[in-house]
Amino acid sequence: MLDLTHYIGGDHREGASGRFADVYNPATGEAEKRVPLASTAELDEAVAIAKAAQPAWAAQNPQKRARVFMRLAALLERDKRSMAEALSREHGKTVVDSEGDIQRGLEVVEFVIAAPHLLKGEFTEGAGPGIDMYSMRQPVGIGAGITPFNFPAMIPLWMAAPAIACGNAFILKPSERDPSVPLRIAELFEEAGLPKGIFQVVQGDKEAVDAICAHPDIGAISFVGSTPIAASVYANATAHGKRAQCFGGAKNHMIIMPDADLDQAADALIGAGYGSAGERCMAISVAVPVGEETADKLIDKLKPRVEELNVGPYTDEKADFGPVVTAQAKEKILGLIDTGVSEGAKLVIDGRGFSRQGYEDGFFVGGCLFDEVTPDMDIYRTEIFGPVLSVVRAKTYEEALDLPMRHEYGNGVSIYTRDGDAARDFAARINIGMVGVNVPIPVPLAYHSFGGWKASSFGDLNQHGTDSIRFWTRTKTVTARWPSGVKEGAEFSIPVME
Repeated sequence: MLDLTHYIGGDHREGASGRFADVYNPATGEAEKRVPLASTAELDEAVAIAKAAQPAWAAQNPQKRARVFMRLAALLERDKRSMAEALSREHGKTVVDSEGDIQRGLEVVEFVIAAPHLLKGEFTEGAGPGIDMYSMRQPVGIGAGITPFNFPAMIPLWMAAPAIACGNAFILKPSERDPSVPLRIAELFEEAGLPKGIFQVVQGDKEAVDAICAHPDIGAISFVGSTPIAASVYANATAHGKRAQCFGGAKNHMIIMPDADLDQAADALIGAGYGSAGERCMAISVAVPVGEETADKLIDKLKPRVEELNVGPYTDEKADFGPVVTAQAKEKILGLIDTGVSEGAKLVIDGRGFSRQGYEDGFFVGGCLFDEVTPDMDIYRTEIFGPVLSVVRAKTYEEALDLPMRHEYGNGVSIYTRDGDAARDFAARINIGMVGVNVPIPVPLAYHSFGGWKASSFGDLNQHGTDSIRFWTRTKTVTARWPSGVKEGAEFSIPVME
């Protein structure tokens, strides 16, 4: 079994804690690697190295920092296929899906090449008699990212690229379930010319997370994971005086209006609901057709599409999606499907007994389709994070709108309609952070911000886009007056501009 490493100070570093976690190939169910779980002492060493390296990096002008990202973008493009295959082997998603994971991260790398422009402050000449006023954006110092298993390339790059482009050092604590690609990203950063110690990877579990939250030299933390842990990390980090952005779970709805193109809507639901085995925080897991006729027609279109899904290992180029990430994840998903049946939902397509010849020990769950789900059921309230789509029938547009409005999560939502008035009203009124109109997975591009509302997000600023520049910098405002404009005598009242 292969032992993986940390990446500290520009070197692969064997774990010193004596603690390890197994890394599985989800298609076979076999543990193929071990990843070290860091002690507090190992994190302390990484922070000390980052603290020593960061001032010189911050002193580089933004254009020189941006050149590192120009080279990194080319390297990610060069190695995309090999990285995708390594990602799929540990995560289980198809190689094409893994390439998309890397591509979305690469686009944020491309976005931060504009750092010289993004970091410009504001300037007012003659704000008062002989007084000029200007602002500067300066790095927080050391940032940390705690990332989930479902996007082991994209989300680390979403966090690290803006943080580093702003002049910070960055410490990544990736998921212990698929840790190899983050190590490769560290190697590519240094191949691109990033100084040693500016990007480091500290593998770990809760001990490392708690140490990150408590460390006095880490100024800002970005987290993506489940809502309970997001809330805990946010509370812990802010209690220690840190800036934090923590993104949690989701239960994303798609409203299907009677005038919608139902073939288009059905295809969108299949891709958005079952892609990556449903292990996406932006997956559509609830379809809300408006009117019984719309619902019946939608079920008729969904049923054969779900039945025809090709579930297989990442090595099968024709697979639509692969296994879920762990045996524990599979067990949780199957338990929730059982609960849905016992609660009275109609299981139209049952994927619980799925098995792939030659991969009987893999963590596979076939596509499942529920109808007649109601808002009081656990399968509606809970983020299943598996290949399960629930249909909740609504009599009217207002009833359909009310469902995502009342749900505790507020990550993403979509509406399918030909009616511009309905779409505009929906986008204006819905209390969800990311909205799609005839778009099933409304993940914004790199130059807009990504983030949900309600229990899906904790903190004021989102990921990537200009919000990320604000998050990873502090604003300093300077008011300057030179001797020619100074009046004689002391002034005891608060300064005002007359």
